[in-house]
Amino acid sequence: MTTARRLPSWLKAKMPGSKNYIEVNNLVKKNSLNTVCADAKCPNIGECWDNRTATFMILGDTCTRACRYCAVKSGKPIGLDIKEPIRVSDAVQKLNLKYAVITSVDRDDLPDGGAFIFRQTINLIHKNSPGCKVEVLIPDFQGDWDDLKSVMDANPETLNHNIETVERVFRFVRAKGDYRLSLDLLLKAKELNNYSVTKSGMMVGLGESWDEIVSTMKDLRAADCDLLSIGQYIKPTPKHAKVEKWYKPEEFDQMRDIGLELGFKGVVAGPLVRSSYKADEQYYQAKGLIPIN
Repeated sequence: MTTARRLPSWLKAKMPGSKNYIEVNNLVKKNSLNTVCADAKCPNIGECWDNRTATFMILGDTCTRACRYCAVKSGKPIGLDIKEPIRVSDAVQKLNLKYAVITSVDRDDLPDGGAFIFRQTINLIHKNSPGCKVEVLIPDFQGDWDDLKSVMDANPETLNHNIETVERVFRFVRAKGDYRLSLDLLLKAKELNNYSVTKSGMMVGLGESWDEIVSTMKDLRAADCDLLSIGQYIKPTPKHAKVEKWYKPEEFDQMRDIGLELGFKGVVAGPLVRSSYKADEQYYQAKGLIPIN
């Protein structure tokens, strides 16, 4: 088990700063948008923005929860920006995206958890960029299925909700979340709109066992989850939960193979994989339009 401060040699990401990166960065600033790429200190920001893709984070930049793995600012949000969906849609148009990924902070302070803004964002992207598919990575809405239905009625091509970690570790890193509620949400989403692909993601390296990883995969399949992403947890700041283990690339390959054997329509697993990594490819795999690698 390696927990030293020096990162393993296989954790190498593309440095930001390319022409496309600068263009995306300027557009994000001009439209006064937030991205999980920057706010959550995603290691793939250089690669993804160089490819002119970004994961937009709506509902502001302040989360009402304080998960022990996440670098996004937490606290008490102020107000609600009802024009945010317009600016997100405009950015999607200007980037000429064919597949847009939208996530958010948790907004437990709002009566609908932010479902209306999600719905408006999906509708505007579909209207203004008719060739663009939309993936939304949503919070749990505290189990309010009316809020979930509001989002699903907008017909997102992919509904993503991250389980994040195994059940035993869950409460330690996601004190305000609920493992079983997250599974119920994924199952309910499919019931509400079978048109949408469902997806989840998890981190490893938080103290889970191999058997617990496999058990979590089985739980997700029991919830009829179509797609899965698995990545290495990397401690974003000294105050966050520590890394208990660095998994090797070949171990991620094994996780991917197990996931496919369990029936996922697509699994992407690797040290630097995050929930929106190669999201478009996963969607097309789930729809049977491209082969599973």
